[in-house]
Amino acid sequence: MDNVSLIRMFFLSGLNETVNLRVALFFLTLMFYSLILLVNVSLVAIIILDKGLHEPMYILLCTFCMNGLYGTTGFYPKFLWDLLSPAHVISYSGCLIQALVMYSFACSDLSILAVMAYDRYVAICQPLQYHSIMSKQRLMKLVCFSWMTPFCITATNIFLTSRLKLCSPYIARLFCVNWTIVKLACFPAETTLNSIVTLLTVTIYLFHGVFIVWSYMYVIKTCVDSVENRAKFMQTCVPHLTSLLIFVVTILFDVMSVRYGSNDFPQTTQNFLTMEFLVIPPIMNPLIYGFKLSKIRNRIIFVVVKLK
Repeated sequence: MDNVSLIRMFFLSGLNETVNLRVALFFLTLMFYSLILLVNVSLVAIIILDKGLHEPMYILLCTFCMNGLYGTTGFYPKFLWDLLSPAHVISYSGCLIQALVMYSFACSDLSILAVMAYDRYVAICQPLQYHSIMSKQRLMKLVCFSWMTPFCITATNIFLTSRLKLCSPYIARLFCVNWTIVKLACFPAETTLNSIVTLLTVTIYLFHGVFIVWSYMYVIKTCVDSVENRAKFMQTCVPHLTSLLIFVVTILFDVMSVRYGSNDFPQTTQNFLTMEFLVIPPIMNPLIYGFKLSKIRNRIIFVVVKLK
């Protein structure tokens, strides 16, 4: 069959310039991954176990942290193994699965941020209707939307990639990326459909970004003349905007690395740009929300004091 790749193994060359630093990188990466697990699992456990936190904003935060655990699990265990292994290889199917996890995680993050923006818009701009609009049924639908839609969209991209005949098994990155695999196609003309679907995907998530901006324009407009709303904005919206800023910056760095980084940056710089969205948001988001939201902060303090 001409449209089935004969390649069954990929070679990841992103670590080739760090041979002498692998042991140090292993322990540094293990420390970061352990910290990611600690802060995200702790926040998820606190929200699940404390019935006082079973409100839309905190359930969405719990979803956010669970998505962070999902995405980082797709990268760190394999990366830690590669740091101690002389050969950095991944099976064809494993590579496609990793690409699926990486980018469904990133797209889900933006979807969850959009839902969180909608939640804050309703809470501040329509406070009397908040509980009727953000009912448990609607909240569950929004959570499912923020997980399932990105997964299905990313799976469509990966399926189209799986149909391509590839002419090289070498990927100059730390992990598998869909567009990097597409660029290995023997016949560029066959990637036209991939390009169209990728453009549609980018457009969909640009609209997510536009929706977030639109939501906060109304929120800020509402808060200008109200001291109470300004306090609510500072308490609940600032962490969300900080998370959004971190997400956008780190994803832009990754997009730059994928699209333009192959020749313009050294491999070490590319690796740094690539890993940012897998290091900074999963660590910073739980810390930002944990310190800023008083209910979660008080619950953390209570648990710490009780353990002492």
